Amino acid sequence: ALHNQEFFQEGEDILISSNIKFSAPQSNLFSSWLFKGLLSILRKLKSAPDQEVRILLLGLDNAGKTTLLKQLASEDISHITPTQGFNIKSVQSQGFKLNVWDIGGQRKIRPYWRNYFENTDILIYVIDSADRKRFEETGQELAELLEEEKLSCVPVLIFANKQDLLTAAPASEIAEGLNLHTIRDRVWQIQSCSALTGEGVQDGMNWVCKNVNAKKK
Repeated sequence: ALHNQEFFQEGEDILISSNIKFSAPQSNLFSSWLFKGLLSILRKLKSAPDQEVRILLLGLDNAGKTTLLKQLASEDISHITPTQGFNIKSVQSQGFKLNVWDIGGQRKIRPYWRNYFENTDILIYVIDSADRKRFEETGQELAELLEEEKLSCVPVLIFANKQDLLTAAPASEIAEGLNLHTIRDRVWQIQSCSALTGEGVQDGMNWVCKNVNAKKK
């Protein structure tokens, strides 16, 4: 069965999420190779029954976070509006629950980010690789996240998104500009991707799978 409910009341700390549960007969959803990336995490966590995995998906507005989330959930990406609160996709399978939290990146919403740091297993930070004018801003936000006590030592995957655009900066250039090589207190990875086409997303999810396992041990 598929259930979807979502609303946001600006100025309030309580945000109601969308909660989606997939059942095995929905083979059309499971056929997506992107979605299989999420399922692979669940399969590799069989050694720890009833375990919940919490993935926090952050980045500036228009970075492509919701497009990425919808790709992972095998949903329609043709009509996406800015996230005013947050989206959460929950996948339940074989006694495991994987929650991916997508929180809006507009400046007025960013102070709410810290409400969702608790018990995060993996941080995914999405960057618009084609919006060079905002590299400094996105770098500053990432640096502040890495200083947060509740995110201490949490593995971080940086998706250098929108690589399908000709104006996109390569991941290596972004890594150098953001001084990612100076990160010493956690494992990290930068991955080129296009949330629109799906290119590179599976590689990133494979890294997530590996490092969720390492953190959970």
